[in-house]
Amino acid sequence: MKKIIISALICVICGKVVAQTPITLKAAIDTALKNNLQVKNEQLKAQYQQMLIKTSATLPQTNLMAETGQINSIYNDTKFSIGQSFSFPTVYAKQKMLLQEEWKTSLLHVAVTEANLKKQIAQVFYNLLYLNQKKALLQYADSLFGAFYKRAELRLVKGEANVLEKASAETQLGQVKMQLEQLEQDAAILQLQFQLLLNTQNAFVPNANSYKNEITALADSSSLKQHPLVKLIEQQQQIADANLAVEKSKLLPDVSVAYNNTSIRGTGADNVLYGASQRFSSVQVGVGIPIFTKAQKEKINSAKFSKQVAQSTYINGLQSLQSEYQQAINQYNKYLQTVHYFENTALKNATLITVTANQQLANGNINYLEWVQLINQATVVKSDYVEAVKNLNEAINQLNYFINQ
Repeated sequence: MKKIIISALICVICGKVVAQTPITLKAAIDTALKNNLQVKNEQLKAQYQQMLIKTSATLPQTNLMAETGQINSIYNDTKFSIGQSFSFPTVYAKQKMLLQEEWKTSLLHVAVTEANLKKQIAQVFYNLLYLNQKKALLQYADSLFGAFYKRAELRLVKGEANVLEKASAETQLGQVKMQLEQLEQDAAILQLQFQLLLNTQNAFVPNANSYKNEITALADSSSLKQHPLVKLIEQQQQIADANLAVEKSKLLPDVSVAYNNTSIRGTGADNVLYGASQRFSSVQVGVGIPIFTKAQKEKINSAKFSKQVAQSTYINGLQSLQSEYQQAINQYNKYLQTVHYFENTALKNATLITVTANQQLANGNINYLEWVQLINQATVVKSDYVEAVKNLNEAINQLNYFINQ
């Protein structure tokens, strides 16, 4: 089933080969930031949080009451009332501040998602270039060992070689072809990932002057405080402060206002006879004094504890990121030295081995099996170089993520 699925994916990719368009890393990142569904989802969440800011002054429902009966005398009177209660204005101000901080958090979530997306795009981008280099190397080996296999067959027919030489050539050629097939499947899967990250109908393929990644700069570890992930963790402290302020403000008294309109039938205090059509009004103002505050004070204590947790989380998160950044620098230096070794020494030796082996084979100084061993040695060096560049690319990609480039 796995082979069937992979084959289907390859067919999908191959069906779009004619429509493939080269794209640079910067253009790929810009396209992904514009189209990626994860980024869009976080942006929608940010818009949602921004709209919630307007709900900070949500008031309780207005009370409408009607009353009839012998309110003032033996006569039936009517009374209508409308009342509204609300928290102390400070409460609404603190709630607005809390919602604003939550909106800022959602914006930081967008920034973190974008930073992760740029890292993923760069990783897939250079992995595709890496596979292209591996493919070119394997195709070179395939042509080399293919020619070797034909010569071995011909020599076996003429009686100039034994079956061991032909079996060795066939084995070498079979291994190369198998690696090429596996590489095609890996490339198809990576191409689908690239397409998904960009979220576009166009089939883009990486286009770069070199398959080696570039590092912008090695920043000081203190600059990590500006990384979106650190800013997001730091923002939790602002939310904790705002939440604490909201809980404290709830100890302030509530305020209520009511308007009453009633009839008073009969003789009033001014010795005047009033009927049902005569209306009398009054206004009530009330203050809700918080007497039973134990539960609210516990909420305040919990909010204080939450603030301490946010502070501790920020310190731990910053230290962890700084440690990871230092490890990434060490990895970068290690792989950079390895790549320099290959470029300055090993690749030159591999070229020398290949040229010398071909000359000695042509002059009859070595046999075919010895030539295969030498060519394999040179090919392994080139393959190891490609792997070293891949490791260096991943280290650079990690560093670029830390400095948010």
